[in-house]
Amino acid sequence: MNALAPEMPIEARAALPSAQELNRVLRAAAPYEIIETALKAVGRERLALVSSFGTESAALLKVMADVDPAIPVIFLDTGWLFAETLAYRHTLIDALGLRDVRSIKPLEETLTREDPERDLWFSDPDACCRIRKVDPLARALAPFAAWLNGRKRFQGGARADIPAVEEDGVRLKFNPFANVTREQIEAIYRDGKLPPHPLIASGYMSVGCMPCTSRTAPDEDARAGRWRGRAKTECGIHTMKTS
Repeated sequence: MNALAPEMPIEARAALPSAQELNRVLRAAAPYEIIETALKAVGRERLALVSSFGTESAALLKVMADVDPAIPVIFLDTGWLFAETLAYRHTLIDALGLRDVRSIKPLEETLTREDPERDLWFSDPDACCRIRKVDPLARALAPFAAWLNGRKRFQGGARADIPAVEEDGVRLKFNPFANVTREQIEAIYRDGKLPPHPLIASGYMSVGCMPCTSRTAPDEDARAGRWRGRAKTECGIHTMKTS
């Protein structure tokens, strides 16, 4: 794991291209074109890909690795992940030749103060996501001018209208898979001979933290097993602007 670079300087923020203009140009672009543009716009040192190493993560990581396997990858190790997800991370690092995967964890003092009994996921899942995902990601993204993520419009809900590029606080947020279809994701797995997440065989179509992930029935949406029985549909990293 490489040490995090210094926080992005003010002059670097001012030099960022317009998200609106980039989105206009990339609206119908292929995923690799969006990643190539992000790389050219800010440089490898200021670009990161955020991955959960979940059930569809290998597809985006594959496209990124084909462009540049040394782009930093940020992995949020919340402390509640399935052992299968942690093992899958190592599998994909080896299979794709990823050169810079950074595992980020919540601060121990924050967990001790705000979740001493480790049951916050039950009483206040939004707060649990904040201290285990949102805050650690904000710290990890501090050096970067832009980041890549794997959201897709076909996932529906708040993701149905995501642009190819958007502003995210002081940085740019690229959504290389905004335009892709489920069939295109499957084709990337097939053509790239990518290993599936091991929990798919057990009925988990979308995988997050253990307490808040359940199996999905064949007739349900892929994300139906996330925070089942609650109004919550997002962990917060895509609904809160990073500073």
